[in-house]
Amino acid sequence: MSEGLDPSRLEDAEAVEAADPGGMLRQVASSAAQVREAQRAAAEAGVAALAEDGRPRAVVVAGVGGSGIAGDVLAAVCGAGCAVPVFTVRGHRLPGWVGAADLVIAVSCSGSTAETLEVAAEAARRGCRLLFVGAPESPLADLADRSRAVFVPVRSAGQPRSTLWGLTVPLVVAARTLRLVDVPDAVLESTAVLLEDVAHRCRPSSEPFVNPAKRIALDLAGDVPLVWGTSAVAATAAYRTACQLNENAKYPAVFGEVPEAGHNQVAVFDGRFAGGGSPADPDDFFRDRADDPEHGLHLLVLRDVDEHPRVRARAEAAAALARDRGVAVTEIRAEGEHPLERIASLIASTDYVTVYLAIALGVDPAPVPAIDELKARIT
Repeated sequence: MSEGLDPSRLEDAEAVEAADPGGMLRQVASSAAQVREAQRAAAEAGVAALAEDGRPRAVVVAGVGGSGIAGDVLAAVCGAGCAVPVFTVRGHRLPGWVGAADLVIAVSCSGSTAETLEVAAEAARRGCRLLFVGAPESPLADLADRSRAVFVPVRSAGQPRSTLWGLTVPLVVAARTLRLVDVPDAVLESTAVLLEDVAHRCRPSSEPFVNPAKRIALDLAGDVPLVWGTSAVAATAAYRTACQLNENAKYPAVFGEVPEAGHNQVAVFDGRFAGGGSPADPDDFFRDRADDPEHGLHLLVLRDVDEHPRVRARAEAAAALARDRGVAVTEIRAEGEHPLERIASLIASTDYVTVYLAIALGVDPAPVPAIDELKARIT
């Protein structure tokens, strides 16, 4: 349960560690190591064999939650110019058009996710080309053995959502093998180095006034974030950020992508949540909740290096519009040149923001009791 906002929890490493008993920050800090380990695991598992039958008609990634985001990252890194479509399936059913000409990649950190196992089994029955990524000695590993799928074992960092790079890099290596994306070993290593750099800047011992993740977390506290991305890369990171706010901080968030968000979500800047609510309404429910009339919406914009000129103009105009209406605006800019570097920098930065927000609010970022209870109710 939340104990309320207390910025002192972020002031030094000891206070942070005490408020993070599940070690979520250590899990996030393992991202660079995950990239390197997953690259080796994919090579050792024989992912190169996927190229023997040529390029697939389509790539379908099956996964949910923290595992499913791996498919979104793959699609963003491959980009709009990819020679084949890349889809993510989050559910129990494989689309009817998927068949032997397609590559189905099943991703499950635990190797026991019911939805993913159902889709993987259906793909095997249809004779699809198969790549499975997940926990060793799991139901998914057993299914891979029975269906002769390439299987890449992944060691969990602790939580599926903090094992993103261990789950994603095998997919990127597979796409490279199939000549769907150009990600040389040097880019994988530069991505790992960039993740290490973000981890250093956002380390627990760094005080809030110099730690960008702590500072943004404190700025967000009490507000309802609208998290927007300005490209396919940034939008995928924005969706991930909203999910991490939900799971790590147990905090609501609304995901959007520019230009689409400019055709609907921007309208809320004229609503009762903007600028902390209507000062003419003393019974405003949002002010009662926040206990502070200054709290309201907060526009968090993830900016990419590669933005369409009109998207850039729309994002900047929307930010100015928000400020004019008393809505707080924070921008986080991607670093690096390659799409993998850029999406990694955005995801790493916001992962730290969400964990620090949880800690500042007195929330243990690791466990997700509501998700566990929901699963228990339907099994």
